Amino acid sequence: MAPKTLLLLSLILVLLLGQSCATKDYGLALTKSLLFFEAQRSGKLPPGQRVTWRGDSAPNDGKDNGVALSGGYFDAGDNVKFGFPLAYSLTAIAWGVVEFNSRLEAKKELGNALAALRWGTDYLINAHPQPDVLYVEVGDGSSDHDCWQRPEDMSTPRTSYKIDDSKPGSDVAAESAAALAAASIAFKGSDPKYSGTLLTHAKQLLEFARNHRGLYQNSVPQAGQFYSSSGDDDEIVWAAAWLHRATGEQTYLDILSSGNNGGVRSMFSWDDKYVGAQLLVTKLLLEGKVPNSGPWAAYKNNVDMFVCSVVQKGNNNVQKSPGGILWFLPWANLQYVTSSMLVVSTYADYLSAAKATLSCPQGSVSPKDLISFATSQVDYILGANPKAMSYMVGFGSNFPVQVHHRGASIVSIKADPKSIGCKEGFDWFNRNSPNPNVLDGALVGGPDANDAYTDSRSNYQQAEPAIATNAALIGVLARLA
Repeated sequence: MAPKTLLLLSLILVLLLGQSCATKDYGLALTKSLLFFEAQRSGKLPPGQRVTWRGDSAPNDGKDNGVALSGGYFDAGDNVKFGFPLAYSLTAIAWGVVEFNSRLEAKKELGNALAALRWGTDYLINAHPQPDVLYVEVGDGSSDHDCWQRPEDMSTPRTSYKIDDSKPGSDVAAESAAALAAASIAFKGSDPKYSGTLLTHAKQLLEFARNHRGLYQNSVPQAGQFYSSSGDDDEIVWAAAWLHRATGEQTYLDILSSGNNGGVRSMFSWDDKYVGAQLLVTKLLLEGKVPNSGPWAAYKNNVDMFVCSVVQKGNNNVQKSPGGILWFLPWANLQYVTSSMLVVSTYADYLSAAKATLSCPQGSVSPKDLISFATSQVDYILGANPKAMSYMVGFGSNFPVQVHHRGASIVSIKADPKSIGCKEGFDWFNRNSPNPNVLDGALVGGPDANDAYTDSRSNYQQAEPAIATNAALIGVLARLA
């Protein structure tokens, strides 16, 4: 072989190894994934704020109804606080903390994970001023989307919308109950008093949901335009599963045994929580706390079939791109990849603890196989893909630079304090240049079914980040780090 050819092969090998190593720093990815939540903070920023290009915003949220709704998180690249995906995101963060607490601590990220969680749960507590009242949105999606403004400059209406006993929203009330119950477990060791407060709110919210059934978009049509719920049975069993885990009370087992187990699902998402509930019940079954029969066995069988299809061992496998990423939906596909990997990683540890394996139609799957599959998906996200692009902003050397995000795409208020108006911001939106602020740790929507990705602010299906996408990844990265 010619010396030049050998040299070329050596260089290729070095590049490949470099790429491989770059995608293996799960600890760094974990650190960055938590930083993203600081960029999404609404309200008065705390003294320890690490994302320094952000400033205080929306201090008067809730004032229109006499409630203190400052705080919480902006949903995605916009400046609206949507309660339904917010509550799901908090449940996902809490689940990661509960399952992988010691791993987060080993990576010195437990404090940051709990801070990310608390920023949201403090807001949820304030949004629940009475047992049967819950504020489920602040801001107006339509007017917000007509503007391109930094959150610090917002001039759009900050209307607050609520559900109550005459205008119910059992889906969002139950999801909020799940979030607070899961968070109560996460905080039990470090702050028992706060944990107790979270649990009280969780119990009240599930009771409110069960006594006043109805989809929240029928009460708050403004929310339905953006995050419409397809049902509330899944949130009811999901909340019951978390409240049982937090309390051990029989009441919640009764809800689960008589509830809708959902059958075999095609995804786990902000709108569909059945897979999560099925897995929490499966943990009880593997530990011998419920019998492997009747409704309990049905829960387990359903999650088994979902996981089998995700890891390509089922009869109806989830589609994969040629490069290997799971493919669920054209809009923000990575959101459904991260949520399914949280399920896969968690199930791996449940099976491991029970010294069990997963029986799939196409063969047996071990806990190690599950972690290996989760690793392949995370590696793809972090750069091991046909474009050699990291879909986590700020991770690696090649990542999206025109992220669809108002705050990141406009000069920081710290660098230029002059107010930028509703339409003025579109000058920044239309620039064909990198965002002035790096949105560290944000996962974009991701590539299409053929591994293609266009790095453009106007490409909101692929280029917009969201708290729900990052939330589920925290636990997965902690498990792999």
